Amino acid sequence: MDERALAEAARRLRRARAVVVFTGAGMSRDSGIPTFRDAEGLWARFRPEEWATEAAFRRDPERVWAWYAERHRRLREAAPHPGYEALVELEARVPALTIVTQNVDGLHRRAGSREVIELHGSLERARCSAPACGYEMPFPADAPTPPPCPRCGARLRPAVVWFGETLPPEAVERAWARTRACDVLLAVGTSGTVWPAAELPWLARRHGATVIEINPEPTELTPAAHLVLRAPAAAGLPALVRQAWDRAPAEPGSSNSEP
Repeated sequence: MDERALAEAARRLRRARAVVVFTGAGMSRDSGIPTFRDAEGLWARFRPEEWATEAAFRRDPERVWAWYAERHRRLREAAPHPGYEALVELEARVPALTIVTQNVDGLHRRAGSREVIELHGSLERARCSAPACGYEMPFPADAPTPPPCPRCGARLRPAVVWFGETLPPEAVERAWARTRACDVLLAVGTSGTVWPAAELPWLARRHGATVIEINPEPTELTPAAHLVLRAPAAAGLPALVRQAWDRAPAEPGSSNSEP
């Protein structure tokens, strides 16, 4: 990791009043959760573009449900890594922090983050498949087939955004509003290939925010970043928060500065 970039990123983060943290699959990967692009295990037997759709659920609801139930079980076995803990600490350090995540695993909330916008929904919950119903409940992972909705009798489905579906309007409105108003946006573990979510770093930059990318590899979002930290989320986030406060030089005129 570039030490000069780390120091400058920490300085800007320390002075920020409003921070948005935009996370993607790389954030989850450090907790052992495979991504759609990891062609092994569950993904080797299941093409998400084919099966993570409303049409597939109508065609074979039992198979789609069983796959999500297995995925839910594996997610519950995963634990938030130190990067999640660093974000909880960051939330206590800055006046306003919002996490906007593309992940559906619920790890941000389990780690203790309070202000989390889940753009693609959450596998922690199930919802009624009837659009007009609106019923939601905790995901019943022990159910072998999609249970009936207690309110209307239609099948329950995972409360996630499938391919071909639009993002939840309320989540979009909140995420875009927080991004337009932020001083710093951290883009963590996201490739920037999934739109419209990938617009957020560019939106933040257009509105004058500092964009900091934390990712071990270059991405589609790298050109939007003012500062780049080449590190995985589990290492980069703790290093940044530690640098911003534990190792922060005394500000001129502060009580800690030398006479």
